[in-house]
Amino acid sequence: MTSSYSARFITFEGIDGAGKSTHIGFVADYLRQRGVPLVCSREPGGTSLGEKLRELLLHEKMHLETEALLMFASRREHIAQVIAPALARGEWVISDRFSDASFAYQGGGRGMDLRKLEALEDWVHPRLQPDLTFLFDVPLAVARARLDATRSLDKFEQEQADFFAATRNEYLRRAAQFPQRFRIIDSTQSIADIQIELAGLLDVLLDALPENGFASD
Repeated sequence: MTSSYSARFITFEGIDGAGKSTHIGFVADYLRQRGVPLVCSREPGGTSLGEKLRELLLHEKMHLETEALLMFASRREHIAQVIAPALARGEWVISDRFSDASFAYQGGGRGMDLRKLEALEDWVHPRLQPDLTFLFDVPLAVARARLDATRSLDKFEQEQADFFAATRNEYLRRAAQFPQRFRIIDSTQSIADIQIELAGLLDVLLDALPENGFASD
């Protein structure tokens, strides 16, 4: 099906346990029902090389700057192989995390100098930013309870409360810095209520296209 909608890039962000992954499938299905061709992907990962790097990043201990460099290396491959080609074809891209996650986790949680992350961002994707970012926000205690109840934890999920507090704070700082593309979702709501909110936000985006659309940063 050919879509009349301009290509758009949507990202999902939030601390581990915020519940964002639960809603990616809903958003993809909702858009497809409106005739939008799209690609779903994730970071780190999204490509053959990216998935190999994901295993290292989630399970191997490494220097902070090595971690950040590998995150952006995976991201560069993701952009080259998945994101940029899909957008060029007129398709929408939905990604579970993008560079906001590096600012939140390596910058906020790990304490890396944000100027170094800004330099990497400017190098890897100087003209590409999401058109819309859903930030799923939840209190730390709720996030931890969800993680403990679902699966074995990777190295990030095993971090202590102060790490996640700093990560969450950096996410909220980014949202305040770029309010035109961030939409903060209260992830303590029921799944049904969150999906109603997401549908409403997507309708606003769809109704604004193709003439207007959300402005990129």
